[in-house]
Order: sequence, then structure tokens, then C-alpha cells
Amino acid sequence: MSSQPLLSLENLSTHYVSQQGARVVRAVDDVTLSLHAGGTLGIVGESGSGKSTLALSILRLLPPAARIVGGRMIFEGENLLDKSDTEMRRVRGKRIAMILQDPMASLNPLFSIGNQVGEPIRVHEGASRASAWERAVALLKSVRIASPETRVSQFPHEMSGGMRQRIVGAIGISCEPRLLIADEPTTSLDLTIQAQYLNLLRDLQREHGLALIFITHNLGIVAKMCDQLAVMYAGQVVEQGPVSRIFSAPAHPYTRALLGSIPRMTDNRQHLTAIEGQPPDLSSLPPGCAFAPRCPMAIARCRVEAPPEVAIDEGRTARCWLAVPGVEATAATMRSNVA
Repeated sequence: MSSQPLLSLENLSTHYVSQQGARVVRAVDDVTLSLHAGGTLGIVGESGSGKSTLALSILRLLPPAARIVGGRMIFEGENLLDKSDTEMRRVRGKRIAMILQDPMASLNPLFSIGNQVGEPIRVHEGASRASAWERAVALLKSVRIASPETRVSQFPHEMSGGMRQRIVGAIGISCEPRLLIADEPTTSLDLTIQAQYLNLLRDLQREHGLALIFITHNLGIVAKMCDQLAVMYAGQVVEQGPVSRIFSAPAHPYTRALLGSIPRMTDNRQHLTAIEGQPPDLSSLPPGCAFAPRCPMAIARCRVEAPPEVAIDEGRTARCWLAVPGVEATAATMRSNVA
């Protein structure tokens, strides 16, 4: 593995701004992350934590109200923020691809599967229609769709949900990108199809040498798929590091709460554990730490001063005052194993 990351986000901030500029939503706030070639980064957090906006920021596919207001995005040694719209169109689909949560948001009901799978090949590689069609058949076969020679002529409405999700996966890998972003791709799948799809993604990653960013609510999927994890809350990464270390000894109260909410077969609890309260309004964040109003371990400083990002150990950071040396309270309490 190269010592240089394939993708490096440095203090990236993306805000949604109202027409009059009176309301600013800090959807992504000072995010620093890195991912090496062939690695898998999981991004977790509650709805509204900024996960999807972060993914769209990387591709620069934000809606009109959104603006990247600071930071850098270094991909293969180039800052994506320095590229023109024309240059970014050459990056999307070719070097960075994305699988959306709802496959029907990606597939056009008016065009055949073959035309849609082959379109990136024609656009980015200049292939003829016949050649792209042949490649589409091979790609459908690679994502384990039965009778690809027949399916390639069919339309999205003729496919099951699991097949449609595999098809958008085929579109994603059609030009052999270096980075694939999967934004909750298993949400609409039942458990059996979900397991098959996850195994398929891992196989495709190994075969094509992909780096993978996996956005999900499901920590079980993170444990199965990812080697690195970033936990997002209120637009910020509150903890990041190797999956095994975070799962065994979470360093942020929010991470600990997420892990504590996972039901276990061996538990004798009568009720599921939930995180008290609601995520904050990103246009009107409280002073200090955004998680403080919901945090059972908050100290006075948490409510008035935002914590810095602190190195816990090699390759692992957290944004929490309890992790800062010398602060009143013991970080050791937080780092105890999840019950």
C-alpha cells in the first residue's frame, strides 16, 4: 500500500445557504479524512449528520444552495476544488464513481439496461455503441445477474430491487474507477439479498483494486466491510480510526452510544437502548460541543467551548474534551469496553 493517501480531505466545509443568506446550515464542518488505495472507509451517523453531503462534496455534485466554503480535496495528488466543471466531468464516473441509496434515482426508465451500463464507457473511453453493449453484457455477468444477454435489452422496471442495485454497481465499476462511494446501497434490500450484495462489493473491490467509501447506518455492515471508520455528528467527524479499535474501546460518548444501541442476542435487557434527545439544528448549533445536550458525560466546558480534534493514538482521533490530557474527567471511563 502506498504511503500517500488516494484521497485526502483537509478541513473540508460545505454549507447550505438560503437565498438571502440569512440561514446557513453547516452540513459538513471542518472534516479531515484520508483513504488509501484499496482501503475501505465506513462513515456512520444519524440521519442529517452530513454523510451524504460529504459524499456529494467529493464529487462536486452539490445542489444549487450548497457551497464548499473551505478546505481541500486531494485525489491522486490533485486538488479537486481547483478543477473546472469540464475537468470534473472527466473525473466523475471514470476515476470516482458513486452508488446511490435508491437505484431508481440512478436508472432512467426510458432507456434499456445495456444503454445505461454502456453510457459511461462511451462517454469516458470513446467506445462504439456495439463495443459498449458487449462490455455491458460482461459487466452484468460480473455482478452476477443471470442471463445477461437477455437482461441487457430490458428496462429497469423489469428488474427486482436487488437486480437494480447490482446494475447501478455495474455502472459504477464500468470504467474501473479508483474510488467507489456507496451511499447506503443496502437500505432497500432484504437481509438475504443484502448479504449477497455486500459479498459482491467485496469481490469487486478485490478484483478491481477499488478504494471504497461505505456510508451506512448499520454498524454490523461496518464491521463486515470496513477497515477504517469515521463517526459523524452535526456535520463533524467526532471520531475516526481503525474499526477494530473503535468497536472495542470507543473514545467519544456518541460513538459509545451508537455501539450501545446495537441489540445483542445475549442481552437480558427488556428494552432497546436509545440515545436521548434529538440531533441539533445545523443552522442553529448550540455553543460548545454539539453533542453536549445529549451527552451523559458532559462537563461544564463541553457546553461553552467546542473541543479540538485530539489524537488518541496512532491513526485515531476524537473531538471530545474528555480525551484532552489534563481536562477534569477521565478519558479512561469513556474508553472502557462497550457492555
